[in-house]
Amino acid sequence: MSSSNADAGISIAIYGHISASPAQFASLFGGTHLAEVSPDADVAIFAINPAAGIDQPTIDVWRAYDELQTPRLVVVSVLEGMEMDFDDAVLLANRLFDQLVTPYLVLHGENGTPIGIISLADFATRDYSTNPPTDGFGDEELQELIGEFREEYFEQIAEMGDDAFVAGVLFPAIPVNPAFDLGVDIVNSYLKQLPVRS
Repeated sequence: MSSSNADAGISIAIYGHISASPAQFASLFGGTHLAEVSPDADVAIFAINPAAGIDQPTIDVWRAYDELQTPRLVVVSVLEGMEMDFDDAVLLANRLFDQLVTPYLVLHGENGTPIGIISLADFATRDYSTNPPTDGFGDEELQELIGEFREEYFEQIAEMGDDAFVAGVLFPAIPVNPAFDLGVDIVNSYLKQLPVRS
């Protein structure tokens, strides 16, 4: 999986405080962990550990990419036992980066462990705790619970248009747990939208 993006001719720059394991995400997505802005990057991925927040160097790099209009996305570590979660990280990034969109929310198992995601677009669910992951559909109670998030998501998408991520004006935040590939396929689906270098 890690080499497929690099093999496709996409230059991926990865950023984030060491607590967010940016080097691990670089390996996972075939990118390079950097400290400085890369004008040649096709996409910049910013890793956030909800428990540690976002450090100033990472904020500075994000802002430097504003002028380049490089596509950017945020990966949020969703690990077992974290006091701060995906929602907390997104709220923080909304303040320190830009307004993010959350196409997916985290689903937790009975013991509170993050095990899957639900799509705000169509209520499709994916449970990554099984091998292979189990696809399903959110029940009525769950749909009602995430209704407000869904409305907000559709409003953001309607304003920006379909190609907004590739154009560098829409910034998705994706929950990821590398331990069992939660969200990895979602990040890769965004990376596949980028034009491949000839």
